[in-house]
Amino acid sequence: MLYAGLDLRRKRLDFHLLDAEGATVEVGAAPPDAGGLRGLTQRLDRHGAPIRAAIESMNGARFVHDQLERAGWQVEIADAQKVKGLAPLACKTDRIDAWVLAELSRRELVPAIWLPDPHVRAERERARWRLYLVRHRSSLKQRVHAVLLAQGKPCPVSDLFGLSGRELLARLALPEPWCGNVQASLRLIDELDREIDTARASCAGSAPSTATSPCSSPSPASAGCSPTRSRPRSATSPASPRRASSPVTAASAHASTNRARLIAAARSPNRGPVPTLGAGRGRRPRQHPPRLPRALPADKGPSRQAARRQGRPGRPRPPTRRSDLAHAHPQPTLRSGRRHRPLAA
Repeated sequence: MLYAGLDLRRKRLDFHLLDAEGATVEVGAAPPDAGGLRGLTQRLDRHGAPIRAAIESMNGARFVHDQLERAGWQVEIADAQKVKGLAPLACKTDRIDAWVLAELSRRELVPAIWLPDPHVRAERERARWRLYLVRHRSSLKQRVHAVLLAQGKPCPVSDLFGLSGRELLARLALPEPWCGNVQASLRLIDELDREIDTARASCAGSAPSTATSPCSSPSPASAGCSPTRSRPRSATSPASPRRASSPVTAASAHASTNRARLIAAARSPNRGPVPTLGAGRGRRPRQHPPRLPRALPADKGPSRQAARRQGRPGRPRPPTRRSDLAHAHPQPTLRSGRRHRPLAA
């Protein structure tokens, strides 16, 4: 078994290949596109050993993960923050990062994140695109309201972009260039309405009819995918005698079923030369060690830092002794906080 660490950049993918004893086998780089990754797998297949790779989580890491898994590699996406806690480095370069990831993969200490299958990723992208369009439309509507406020035009209607609101905007006499900006914003809002309706129909039409659909669950990532959203009933409601399964539980059961099916297909003797995407994922639970604190020098320990804050040297302070000066200032004795005043003669 060989262990590879991958460090991804925009136009370069650095890799570091180690053997089972930790010795360096090969170091190099490749383009992070489809052709470059195909050439990288062909280049490293000459060693004649299965390869387990690790890559940090960033934009483009999922594409590299999918391409290398189709080539037969076992690829894990590592959490960047946890990797930094496991292996703090004074010198940090791309080649050193690749070597650190390869060493963590060899020691089975990669803090891997869960990666959904391509179908779930496509559903998430549809919902994410619709939310982006909705935010852009809301920004344009707020800009129209700001123009009316800057020009001193009241808004007596509740919906400025409804039927009565559009009639009001058509009657307003705004100077240029504010009038042209409002008309352009209205055209963009109409176009975004059509795109949002198309995205909603695509999200609702691509979802299966079961309750495990990402677009039919009331999760924040897919809120608004269906045309109508109803408030979920509580578990103690009389209309629902049994406790309804939550979206997280249903999604977990769906993922477990798909993982078991993919593992069974991967272990079957009739499996083809190219493994199913994600077939080797989740075979064995991995225990990750806790985040190790960085060691402090001797002159920066907790006791020494406390001594510096208190303005004293690094030796224990002698105990304070109560002297006669403790009663030099009279203390208030009344409950109200005032001192006793002597009575007038």
